[in-house]
Amino acid sequence: MRSEPLTLGFDTSAAHCAAALLSGDRVIAARTEEMTRGQAERLFPLLEEVLTEGGATWADLSRIGVGTGPGNFTGIRIAVSAARGLGLSLKVPVLGVTSFEALALDLPGGTIATVAAPRDRIYVQTGGDDPRLIALETLEDEGLPRGATWVGAPADDCADRLAGQATAPRHPLAEAIARIAARKTPGPAPAPLYLRPADAAPARDTPPVIVP
Repeated sequence: MRSEPLTLGFDTSAAHCAAALLSGDRVIAARTEEMTRGQAERLFPLLEEVLTEGGATWADLSRIGVGTGPGNFTGIRIAVSAARGLGLSLKVPVLGVTSFEALALDLPGGTIATVAAPRDRIYVQTGGDDPRLIALETLEDEGLPRGATWVGAPADDCADRLAGQATAPRHPLAEAIARIAARKTPGPAPAPLYLRPADAAPARDTPPVIVP
């Protein structure tokens, strides 16, 4: 019988499929595969591989952590839906973890986490403020602190523009998600963190008249 709880964390919010399994605070298995598509088909096989590598089964899990974004709309929905379904079937808590939380885990307070967005924009969150989507070209005009430490993509560019410094995350993304989920107080079911409208939208053209 296991003496420490097992926490599974996973993420498909960007061009990857990533998972990590913790026993207590120790990583016992982890995988990250880069992919631009196919996360829906790959996620569960990858999770099962991680469990097998860690000598565990679904029934052994105590908690599940899932990345809620921001990031790719479809990817976030895949992971969040999978996590919520697993939580219901396994009867274990499921905790959502934002990319901002994961990137900044175990870094000094005041570190600014940023996530790359399409069209030379970034998602950024400072302190307890709500996350924002801003253009890199207007970064200096957004009221962000100068001289701060930045983490994520593109931290180097942000640090250069605002006289700060860039640092690397302390943990891989899926591992950070699992670590936060293991410590976090369970709350509402996780939901995707969307900060911009979907790229795909219904056509605005007037539909053609159907002749009887």
